[in-house]
Amino acid sequence: MSGSQRARLTDGRWHFQHGPIDCIVGADGNSAAIARSVERAWSRFGGILAELVDELALLRTDLASAEGAAVQPRGPIARRMVAACRAHAKNGRFITAMAAVAGSVADELIGAFDDPRIARAYINNGGDIALHLGPGAAFDIGWVVDPNDRTATLDGSFRITSESGVRGVATSGWRGRSFSLGIADSVTVLAATAAAADAAATVIANAVDADDPRIQRAPANSLRDDSDLGERLVTCGVGALSDAVVARALAAGVVVAEAEIRAGRAVAVALSLQGQIRTFSGEPAIVAPMSCATLDDVRRRADAPSPSVLRPNAAAFSSPRI
Repeated sequence: MSGSQRARLTDGRWHFQHGPIDCIVGADGNSAAIARSVERAWSRFGGILAELVDELALLRTDLASAEGAAVQPRGPIARRMVAACRAHAKNGRFITAMAAVAGSVADELIGAFDDPRIARAYINNGGDIALHLGPGAAFDIGWVVDPNDRTATLDGSFRITSESGVRGVATSGWRGRSFSLGIADSVTVLAATAAAADAAATVIANAVDADDPRIQRAPANSLRDDSDLGERLVTCGVGALSDAVVARALAAGVVVAEAEIRAGRAVAVALSLQGQIRTFSGEPAIVAPMSCATLDDVRRRADAPSPSVLRPNAAAFSSPRI
C-alpha cells in the first residue's frame, strides 16, 4: 500500500488518501462489523490508483469514437466506469470513462460494508458518494447551492431511504476539480450507483450552457496537459449573467436532466446557476429534493444516528453534505 494513507477522525469516521483519491468513510451499526468492513475497504483501497493508471489510456478514450466502442478494460473499477459512461456516448456525444472515475471508486469501496449488521455506511470520494443502506435506514443529505460555501447553512436536502433504490450521489459543475464544458455552479444527481450519478452529473452540467462574452473558456489541455478533454474548450470563469441568460442555460440542462430520469440513469436532479435552481425527481414520494432545511433540521429528521457534515478538503468539490 505504498503511498496510501489513512487516519481516524475525531468523530469516528476514516480518511483514506492516495494521490488524487481522497475518501471519507463513515458507518453506523455493529462496531465489530464496522471495524472489519473498514479493514476490507482499506485493503482494497491501496491498489486502486495503480490499477487505474495501468489502463489510463483506455479510460481517456472518447467512447463515442470507433476506438471507444472497442474499449474493454480489465479491472473491475475501469469496467464500471466504462459501463456508466457508454450509454451517454450514443449519438456521437463526447465522453470518456473518466467522467465516472470518482463514483466508480466509491462504489467499489462501499461493497466492503455489505453486512446485515451495518445499518448504513457511505464513501465520500471528493463529493461523489456511494451509500449502503440496511432495511429501514435512511440518509438525509444536505444540499448547498454555492459549492464554495463552507458555512453550516443548507439550501435544501434530499432524504434517501433504503426503499428508494438510490445508492449514489454526485455533483458536477465548472467550479469543481474536474473541468466542465458548461457553466453550472452545480448539478447534483441521485442515482442507483455513484458511478451512474457521476456520469449523469457530468453530462447534465456540460449541457447547462450559453453563449455570452462574460463566460471565459480555454482549451482543457492548456490548463492541464494530461486532460482527457484535449483541446475542447472548458469553462474557467463566469461573470455575472443576466437572468435571461441564466434561464436559457438552465433550460438546456433541464432537457438533458429530464432525459436522464426518463432513461433510468438518474432518480433526482438539482441544477443551480447564479441563484436560479431547477429540481426534478422521478421518485417524489421517496426522494424529495430541495426541501427547505437547516443542518439541525437534517439531523433531527434522520431515523439513524445523527449524520455528520461532510466538508470537502481543499482539493475536492462537493455540494452534497451528509
